[in-house]
Amino acid sequence: MKLNHAIFGSGEGLPVLLVHGLFGQGRNLGALARRLAEERRVVTVDMRNHGDSFHDPDHSYPALAGDLADVIADLGGQVDLAGHSMGGKAAMVLALTRPAMVRKLAVLDIAPVAYGHSQTALIDAMESLDLTSIDRRSAADAALAERVDDPGVRAFLLQSLDLKANPKAWRLNLTALRNQMDELVGWPEGLPKASFDGPVLEVAGERSDYVTRAGQEALREYFPQARVMRVKGAGHWLHADAPEAVAQILVSYLGEG
Repeated sequence: MKLNHAIFGSGEGLPVLLVHGLFGQGRNLGALARRLAEERRVVTVDMRNHGDSFHDPDHSYPALAGDLADVIADLGGQVDLAGHSMGGKAAMVLALTRPAMVRKLAVLDIAPVAYGHSQTALIDAMESLDLTSIDRRSAADAALAERVDDPGVRAFLLQSLDLKANPKAWRLNLTALRNQMDELVGWPEGLPKASFDGPVLEVAGERSDYVTRAGQEALREYFPQARVMRVKGAGHWLHADAPEAVAQILVSYLGEG
């Protein structure tokens, strides 16, 4: 099955494929896509178990990379690829295992390492909502606030709540994401190193702790040519914290198609 996707712009050259992170969806990257689409054709996707894409119990990175490969094949066989967080890991796995499909790779605030921060508490919070008694997003926010303090995180999660569906539901396969959380925060073993020889740019948030010195070392083990840039004042969701800065970095890096 193919991922749900949206296309921006109408450039004739190589398209840009943007890939969101955990609990996100393609439209989270809409502002970035529109900026890049001033010069390029840009495609955003909903990853499996997210948004309007299909649900599947397998949420491993090889599976996610395979989904991206199917989209790229339909786009002509090669793209410039940018992925955030979970999407960045999937993008790195694709570049390492099918390097001919990627011309340039941009990784947003994630490293090819295993992390210790499970996100199951957020799944618990989403599953705790009695959706049958909620008919407004403000009510959902108030209920979610009992478990999630950060209003920005709540707003991000609530973008995946469909109150118009019958029955009302999350646009997330929470069961699969919970069951595969070790895979999600981990990194696959046995991947080839230095198999992708195209340009690689890591764009990290200055206030984020996702790309540490150890993470940069791991990045260069897999991608010796990688450059690292930090976006001033931005955290992990750097494309939301500093959208213009991130967009300009990607426009400059990706160039013309």
